[in-house]
Amino acid sequence: MAVTVSVVSLFGLVLFFLLRSKSLSYGAAFIAIGFGFFLASTGVAGPINHLTADVIASIRSTNF
Repeated sequence: MAVTVSVVSLFGLVLFFLLRSKSLSYGAAFIAIGFGFFLASTGVAGPINHLTADVIASIRSTNF
């Protein structure tokens, strides 16, 4: 659950800065948020969560 909250926070910050810099219109942001909301309620949500968790785990295990 902590990974999900941090990814949501990251995407929220990116969306905020894109709106603030006027690189993204309010209509496009609304569509992106709606798409994410409806995508989360489908059967695709589980594999996306697993993929995200695996990517974050692989980044953590990589020694830079």
